[in-house]
Amino acid sequence: MTEALEYDVVVLGAGPVGEVLADRVRAAGLSTAVVESELVGGECSYWACMPSKALLRPVIARADARKVPGLQRYVGGDLDTRAVLAHRDEYTSHWKDDGQVRWLDGIGADLFRGHGRLYGTRTVGVVGPDGEHHVLTARHAVAVCTGTRAVVPDLPGVAEARPWTSRDATSAQRVPDRLVVVGGGVVGVEMATAWRALGAEVTVLVRGGGLLPRMEPFAGELVAEALTEAGATVRTRVSVAEVVRDATGPVTVVLDDGERIEADEILFATGRAPRTDDIGLDTIGLEHGSWLPVDDSCRVAGSEWLYAVGDVNHRALLTHQGKYQARIAGAAIAARAAKVPLLETDAWGAHSATADHAAVPQVVFTDPEAAAVGLSLAEAEAAGHRVRAVDYDISGVAGAGLYAEGYQGRARMVVDLDREVLLGVTFVGPGVGELIHSATVAVAGEVPISRLWHAVPAYPTISEVWLRLLETYRDQ
Repeated sequence: MTEALEYDVVVLGAGPVGEVLADRVRAAGLSTAVVESELVGGECSYWACMPSKALLRPVIARADARKVPGLQRYVGGDLDTRAVLAHRDEYTSHWKDDGQVRWLDGIGADLFRGHGRLYGTRTVGVVGPDGEHHVLTARHAVAVCTGTRAVVPDLPGVAEARPWTSRDATSAQRVPDRLVVVGGGVVGVEMATAWRALGAEVTVLVRGGGLLPRMEPFAGELVAEALTEAGATVRTRVSVAEVVRDATGPVTVVLDDGERIEADEILFATGRAPRTDDIGLDTIGLEHGSWLPVDDSCRVAGSEWLYAVGDVNHRALLTHQGKYQARIAGAAIAARAAKVPLLETDAWGAHSATADHAAVPQVVFTDPEAAAVGLSLAEAEAAGHRVRAVDYDISGVAGAGLYAEGYQGRARMVVDLDREVLLGVTFVGPGVGELIHSATVAVAGEVPISRLWHAVPAYPTISEVWLRLLETYRDQ
């Protein structure tokens, strides 16, 4: 039996992005249907942000405590693996979405469980787990918030090797004795940090010249040094040619030069692809499995009714940025539904995702943490800006020494010399994740350096690095 229903807005995907968008359009009085094929709460809640940070928090806390006088001898032992994994399981709600479903119900959105596909203009078909079929028509907008999936390279033996992806790495119930991590991006370094601290023998294999290639080079260098000091092996400029695994035996990783590495598990952290390969894009003239380019209101190019929000539009593959886009898109959908020109109601820039272009923040929760916002020096130069990089050793700040004995870290700000505003800021060191919002405000607000000089950092905190960076810029 097929049931046909009509709503103002239909949202494909109930991850954090879809939830926020549904909340925004419901707050504007628009009737809303949300379609989800897995768990309400999505990738971030169950297989990415929340479980990975729950795994990493004990690791970082122990590392910090080991550098504080009076605590070292009390934290010299191993982590309690069972407690760490139980903490992780609690933060994923044991992979049950009852609480998220209650929240969605509380805002007045209707949830349809099952696989959703576009059936043409403003129409979504949903096949439920028991075979029930719903056809949902949207009066105003369909929003694709389906996110991304991990990409595993097509190598000989990969399918038979049953490799880990990010989902397996964040949800595993036991610590492998030996783990090979392929990839030096955020997922690779965070999971290498977590599983090494939990006792795995970790080898990181990177095709390029270093870790965290999208950040300033010193970020990857400091994280690699810390991983090595923790007992992991980091190898750069190597590629995997083949993976071999018997039915129940270990994994043999064959490198491009013929070298063989044995492990119990192999994690491929080698990129993401949009989850658009089976949502009916072909029924509206778009390419199956493609990223969906959008304007700054997150409306798909060439469409008046289709929106793509979050990772799926490839602007910034980060949960917080996707939720930001959802607020923008929700406001734009509501304004257009009311037939109000966006410019007349956009005093806050609420309908334009401008931060995606120049002020995207990110924190890598390794030991040490790496945090950045805006453009790196290389990116700024490539974009044609006349810039100067200003560096400072964070250990020279009084608050750093109080935070941790032997504190090691580095800061950089990239200054636009023509306008004397910041285009980018990077911090690496223990605790720097909490500094990045101040940098985001400076970059997003295009705060002149002459005004930043009057933003006085509290003493003695690590944030005094701001003063030292500004002094260095003034004196150069």
